[in-house]
Amino acid sequence: MTTSKKKQTAKPKSPLFTVTLPPAAASFPIVGIGTSAGGLEALELFLGHVPKESGMAFVVVQHLSPNHVGNLPELLQRSTAMKVQQVNDAVRVEPDSVYVIPPNKDMTISNRTLHLQKPDVKHGLRLPIDTFLRSLAADCGERSIGVILSGMGSDGTLGMCAIKEQGGLTLVQEAASAKFDSMPKSVENAGFADIIAPAEALPAKIVEYLNYATTCWAADQKHRDKEQSHFDRITTILKARTRHDFSLYKPSSVYRRIERRMSVHKIDTIAEYARFLEKNAQEVELLFKELLIGVTSFFRDAAMWKELQVEALPKILAAYPAGGALRAWSCGCSTGEEAYSLAMLFREALDQNAQPDNYTLQIFATDLDADAIDKARRGLYTVRIEADVSPERLQRFFIKEEGNYRVCREIREMVTFAQQNAIMDPPFTRLDILLCRNLLIYLTTDLQKQLLPLFHYSLKPGGLLFLGSAETVGSQIDLFSAATVKSKLFWRSKNVVHNGLISFPTSLPSTASVLSHQESLMFKTADNLQTLADGLILQHFSAPTVLVNDQGDILYISGRTGKYLEPAAGKANMNIFAMAREGLQYKLDSAFNKVIRQSEPVTVRGELAGSDNRLQAVDMTLMRIETPEALRGMVLIAFRDVTLPPKARRRRTGMLPDSSRTDAVEQELLKYREDLRITREEMQAAHEELKSTNEELQSTNEELQSTNEELTTSKEELQSMNEELQSVNSEQSNRLDEFMQVNSDMENLLNSTEVVTIFLDNHLQVRRFTCGANRLFKLIPGDVGRPLTDIVSNLNYPELYEHVQDVLRKLISVENQVTTSDGRWFLVRIMPYRTSDKRINGVVITCNDITAAKKVEDELRAEIARLKMQKAG
Repeated sequence: MTTSKKKQTAKPKSPLFTVTLPPAAASFPIVGIGTSAGGLEALELFLGHVPKESGMAFVVVQHLSPNHVGNLPELLQRSTAMKVQQVNDAVRVEPDSVYVIPPNKDMTISNRTLHLQKPDVKHGLRLPIDTFLRSLAADCGERSIGVILSGMGSDGTLGMCAIKEQGGLTLVQEAASAKFDSMPKSVENAGFADIIAPAEALPAKIVEYLNYATTCWAADQKHRDKEQSHFDRITTILKARTRHDFSLYKPSSVYRRIERRMSVHKIDTIAEYARFLEKNAQEVELLFKELLIGVTSFFRDAAMWKELQVEALPKILAAYPAGGALRAWSCGCSTGEEAYSLAMLFREALDQNAQPDNYTLQIFATDLDADAIDKARRGLYTVRIEADVSPERLQRFFIKEEGNYRVCREIREMVTFAQQNAIMDPPFTRLDILLCRNLLIYLTTDLQKQLLPLFHYSLKPGGLLFLGSAETVGSQIDLFSAATVKSKLFWRSKNVVHNGLISFPTSLPSTASVLSHQESLMFKTADNLQTLADGLILQHFSAPTVLVNDQGDILYISGRTGKYLEPAAGKANMNIFAMAREGLQYKLDSAFNKVIRQSEPVTVRGELAGSDNRLQAVDMTLMRIETPEALRGMVLIAFRDVTLPPKARRRRTGMLPDSSRTDAVEQELLKYREDLRITREEMQAAHEELKSTNEELQSTNEELQSTNEELTTSKEELQSMNEELQSVNSEQSNRLDEFMQVNSDMENLLNSTEVVTIFLDNHLQVRRFTCGANRLFKLIPGDVGRPLTDIVSNLNYPELYEHVQDVLRKLISVENQVTTSDGRWFLVRIMPYRTSDKRINGVVITCNDITAAKKVEDELRAEIARLKMQKAG
């Protein structure tokens, strides 16, 4: 797909699309649009292609300078016929309207009402798009739609993740068509984009999705119960390919994700989607990933973590007065944020303990998603965590790396990550703390009743269970007691004893066995095709019949069909549409498309030229097969000659008095049909040409109008781009200033000590030296990178290089007093160079002038010797 490089300001379109929404007034979709100040062109293209009566509301959230005073609503109003307004506080969202965030404000939505808040972070670190999209996901659920257009940074990625987790739709502008592709690429690389297309194509994608999704939203439980067999079929396919049994999850949760994938592919029924899934291994993986989407963050539900820190952890540590090794399990850890949050709280709790060195905590963090576990092991997170982690914790527990945050080694070493299926695999035991947050809500009640006794068994007496904000222990109050009335912290009861084995599945059939069973069914089906087809044909038809697949390829023929079918010229082709004789093709094609979409048989009538040049009416009956399973989705096509009534025959034969007259009429008829076909094609071509010419004229007119509008908007765009550049430049300047300040402090510190210092790398090459080093070593700035052996020294220290090698090898410091060629004394100390994360990265040589001390020492020795001689005399 190509996009024009010339800016085209979109104009309001006529309502080419219609969306059939549920009758409830409050059920209309709300589309959240995230872009930066420089994404005006993409925003105009997007809104310009939305029909006036779309039945949707659009909320635009931009990065704006706190002092920005712009006219974005006025600019957007030119591109759309919908009402565009800047948001004031507590605005009720209405359909067919566009709402724009004002400068220097954060915005959320609750009960379909927009609320404004004053930002609580400084300029450059705000994430207004994430803030709004997260609230949109929480408020609208599966009816929420997120769109990310051209923009810099990564704002919006977490918000799109929240929408996807709720079952909503996420769309991203194609990076190639975006002026600034950082925001679209961030969402795409994170795997949260359902649809990727140019800005002007996204509205049509939304309308297509809604036309299918509304059917799923309106589906009731009775309708889903009727489709249970197809649902079981899908879970069986997932189980065979992934070894994970999603039939144990709440059907409503799984149904919602399946229906969302059906809407993306525009598939009407779950039966069709099950067949689509069987033929597309990639879709199985996408559905599996969809079911595993987990939203998590550091210290999610901050009040609960505060209760854990203030009330629970001190109580757990008090149970070990002499210290001990504690164990914890984070079940369903996703990308590791909650496991690391627990480690940080434990470290802070030890700071308040009198004997912190006597305690250790080993956290086992597990999840079903292997990709999430890999990310958790890396411990690398984007700057977006600044919204969830306090500056004090960021400084203490994280290391800044190229604009990201990496969890420090101390915290990472407390957590062990592993891929595990909590439903099928054995649990960890002898635990002091068990985190299982926002997992039970997706599981059936029966499975929850099996898991909670298992958690009770895994915890030590008095151990702690930490659940999510929407989870409880249900009827298992004899196993756990809540810390407070509304708390999600539950203490394990100490007086409950398990009298038998806990019922819990521990294995799944191997993928190989399942697949081999499917393969055997496939071979068995191939062997019995003739028997099954003959049985169906005898049951429904007695006329010549053909069995075809859903593409029209002939699989089996019963009876004499040569009158209706003939091999096509050229390369052999066994497709029904290629072999159907003239007079049957058009009717057969339309009937086939109709029967594929419905379950009822379809009968159409065509005409064939007989051997006596008379027309023969032929009825074609098409029936889609539902049973047996081996033939599901195939189509039976039966051909039956139809005898016309005598009166009709007389009317036809009366027009044909003799053989010659018949030949002439038939030739005229064929010629007429051919002329009609040619005329129709010419008219179609002329219509297309006129349509193309009209579109070109309209485009030319729009370009002429947009030229004038571009002059008006250029100042606004330049101001927006200037603000982005100023913001980026400010961040870079701050980082450069910090680096230069640290560098200056270090240089002043080293120079103020007047201690000669030389830094060597692991290859014993000069990396850095202080300004006084040239008094002892023949060093100039160009010597950086040269080996130590190439540097001439005034020190009488021939063993210097050998001692440096020993220090690097043994990691033991060496200290010697040596003289120089001019009689001065220096204390030479050689030490390993240790980085902040305890790695050895070279050697440090320091030379401290001790000439004065040596002189005093010599004078004292001389005085002592003199006194001894006097005493002896």
